[in-house]
Amino acid sequence: MASPTGSDRLLRGAVRHTAGTTAALLLCSVAGAACSLAVPALAGETLDLLLRHRPGAETWLLWTGVLLAAEVLLETCSVLLTQIANSRATAWIRLRALGGLLGTAPHRAAPHTGGDVAARLCVNATDSGTAPAALATSVSAVLVPIGALVALALIHLWTAAVFVAGLPLLLLLLRAFATQSSDSVGHYQRAQGAVAARLAEALGGARTIAAADTARHEEERVLAPLPEMTKHGTRMWLVHGRAVARSGVLLPLLTTAVVAVAGIALAAGEVSVGGLLAASRYAALAAGIGGIAAPLGTLVRARSAGRRTAELADLAPMPHGSAVLPADAPGDLRLRGVRVTRGGVPLLTDVTLSIAGGSTVAVVGRSGAGKSTLAAVAGRLTDPDAGSVLLDGVDLTELSRAELRGATAYAFARPLFDGGATPTIGAALAAGTGPARGPAGPAGVRDAAAAACADTFVRLLPLGYDTPVDDAPLSGGEAQRLGLARAFMSRGRLMILDDATSSLDTATERQVEAALATPSRACTRLIVAHRVSTAARADQVVWMEGGRVRRCGPHSLLWEEPEYRAVFTAEAGPADAPRRSTEADAARRSAGTHATRPATAADTSRPSTAADATRPATGAGATRPSTEAVATRPATGADATRPPTGASATRPATEADATRPATGADATRPATGADAPPEIVGSGAPASAVPGTGAGE
Repeated sequence: MASPTGSDRLLRGAVRHTAGTTAALLLCSVAGAACSLAVPALAGETLDLLLRHRPGAETWLLWTGVLLAAEVLLETCSVLLTQIANSRATAWIRLRALGGLLGTAPHRAAPHTGGDVAARLCVNATDSGTAPAALATSVSAVLVPIGALVALALIHLWTAAVFVAGLPLLLLLLRAFATQSSDSVGHYQRAQGAVAARLAEALGGARTIAAADTARHEEERVLAPLPEMTKHGTRMWLVHGRAVARSGVLLPLLTTAVVAVAGIALAAGEVSVGGLLAASRYAALAAGIGGIAAPLGTLVRARSAGRRTAELADLAPMPHGSAVLPADAPGDLRLRGVRVTRGGVPLLTDVTLSIAGGSTVAVVGRSGAGKSTLAAVAGRLTDPDAGSVLLDGVDLTELSRAELRGATAYAFARPLFDGGATPTIGAALAAGTGPARGPAGPAGVRDAAAAACADTFVRLLPLGYDTPVDDAPLSGGEAQRLGLARAFMSRGRLMILDDATSSLDTATERQVEAALATPSRACTRLIVAHRVSTAARADQVVWMEGGRVRRCGPHSLLWEEPEYRAVFTAEAGPADAPRRSTEADAARRSAGTHATRPATAADTSRPSTAADATRPATGAGATRPSTEAVATRPATGADATRPPTGASATRPATEADATRPATGADATRPATGADAPPEIVGSGAPASAVPGTGAGE
């Protein structure tokens, strides 16, 4: 929670930002207060002159009319300036809060949910923005009663004394109102933020709610804070109502007492008729001290809302230096002893990596292994708790913000596009170049979209690249392709794809990776991958486990380890990996098992059948444990003579079948069912992605 000091600092900043408008409002308010104080005296003097039939009454009456007109004009100006000051202060507070939210590390902003942030930026920022105008208005609200009290003392001392006698009760009333109202408003705003946060979550998961038929349950969950809102909202209005009721009794009594004393003075000849009229008016103005409750209540709400808004504005920013990267450097990335801990849980522990510039590195591992955290640290979306990250020999913390963002590009599994800042798809992609370089031209946008395999479906939209982002019906895969196209626009030296191809089909993913490998887009690529095909096509693989780097190396070398292969299987548990090796795994590498197994008589003499040539791996075949007997057993008569059946007779030859070189015993033995290209259970990857099948070479 932000301290009151943070709230006060934010409100003082809002006052300074609107200093001109607030000063004009204060001037109009004070001038209006002066007019309202002068009118009773002029009216009283005019009445006395008229009653005594003395000359000059018309002049006094004219000045009274002028002051009344000025008072009305100044009040109108005050209302206009109040709205201007409120809008400017609210905009400044929102920008400060949004800047704090976007300028901090993601893990610091994570506790604030989308709905809660919306409530703080919309409702609470609006309440906070009323502080400067309320402060100026409260000055005039105090000046008028004080001036009226002084005028009462000048008319007759006892009229002022009677009013002062009732002031302690009025001050106690105002103090109770401010204290109780502040407590109620704070609780009400917190409950309001909780409802907004839950509603945003429900809207984000609308499809899941509909599919699970839990709408009623979600409605109850979203509205759960409503009783608390009702409780504190009712209490807030009760406090206000009590204050109005009590002041409604106390103030008329004070006014009546003042008029009664003035009447007695009139009977004694100490006060004129005009003086009595002025005293009655000044008593009403002095009683207006209760009107300070309105601006006081506004200040109370503004301060309470300012605490919630200041929590965003006061988020610790990520510091940046002024260094620049060396020109024409290849994009070498170095991580030295990086440690990241969040909420007491270690996410990365002693990670040390060296990634050569221009290479493609896949980061793999089970869920929770630290892949996305490593990707965030590599491009400085977050800072490590220990260790350092260097790009071309320069620590990322020493780079200026513009230099850092110009050198790195990100693409995520769920890219977001701002329909307000970038209203069309073309503008959204062009913004990928970053503010320092300015938006790219239409040709560059189309080239990036084509490289990300997005140009075709964008052209099919009603307005093509001019289609509004908010009106474009995008699937998950199409949105990812647009996110990749936006990243391609960067032309930075480091590109980080955090599961950015998870919704793409294998063919599209290969086209995207081919575009990444072109010389025009040469950069260092760090890819968080879940598919074995992506890892197979990378230059190096970083295998993460439990927040540590377990091993680094080429995919073909890591594939030798059963626990690495198990990373891509549907079942969890490294210890189970050897039992999950498929029958095809026994023949997965032509340079491995086949190269070392001696050819047997059965191997060289068994004829290949249609079943052997076209039989696909079935569910049982894909999951049957690979044993030594399976890998080495000679073909039997049944193998050679059984006819093809069902789907087993129809599998066409794949790319892997056509391109796998025969080595050793493979050169002479006929094709068997075991030679069918392997499938990695649960990976969704084609056979060609596995080392030794051809496409991965």
